[in-house]
Amino acid sequence: MEKKKIYLFCSAGMSTSLLVQKMEKASNGSVEIHAFPVSDISKKGAEANVILLGPQVKYMEHKVQEEFPDINVNVIPLRDYGMLDGKKVFEDALELMK
Repeated sequence: MEKKKIYLFCSAGMSTSLLVQKMEKASNGSVEIHAFPVSDISKKGAEANVILLGPQVKYMEHKVQEEFPDINVNVIPLRDYGMLDGKKVFEDALELMK
């Protein structure tokens, strides 16, 4: 069975890479988690089971949800993002996959 995929998108894909590392630790390898620049969303978004947007691109949430109506799209809460709370962000993403 193919692993579920959680994709994070932010301005450049750099700031979310630390968060991804912490999320991967929390996931114990149970899902694929990747970060990309938001410019890749049209190319990569369709592969994801959950799309998480960094707070700095929150304004794109509605547009992304329209582009991918069958995929749960959510904005990472600013507090969780700023604290790099990978466990919390991962748990929130799991809830979206249910």
